[in-house]
Amino acid sequence: MSTRVRTTALTAILALALALAGGATTAQAALSPQDQTSYIQVVNDVMCVVCHEPLAVAQSPEAFQERDYIRQLIAQGKTRKQIEDDLVTQYGPAVLARPPAHGVNLLVYIVPPLVLIAGLVTLAIFIPRWRRRARQSDAEQSTRPAATLDPTDAQRLNDDLGRFA
Repeated sequence: MSTRVRTTALTAILALALALAGGATTAQAALSPQDQTSYIQVVNDVMCVVCHEPLAVAQSPEAFQERDYIRQLIAQGKTRKQIEDDLVTQYGPAVLARPPAHGVNLLVYIVPPLVLIAGLVTLAIFIPRWRRRARQSDAEQSTRPAATLDPTDAQRLNDDLGRFA
């Protein structure tokens, strides 16, 4: 097993153990199960602002500080959205793993599906044309008389083939 995989697995196990060991605070207990924020969810959706890796696997001192800050926010009973807003306030928009869907960043969410749709439409238009041309070409070749060789060329071909037989 590679060192990176081992480190990732150990970090995930450590994060899970810390999340379970933290227990529910009174603020979290008041929230419904749908509203409770999971440490794992938040850590997987944010980045380490120093090493630019997902916070779940980052090993820099700043990553440990970010994770502690997230634990504090969860202990305060904040929702996932509130935690992400606090992280953006604290560390800037680079902390989010996914760019916000407004402004120029909106292109990240719009362009790939548009390119996919344009490609599918292009294929839907051109594949029937290509198939039609191929059928017409096959039909033309089947109706075309076979090419005949000049007697001199035929003799030369027979001589060449005779040498290899």
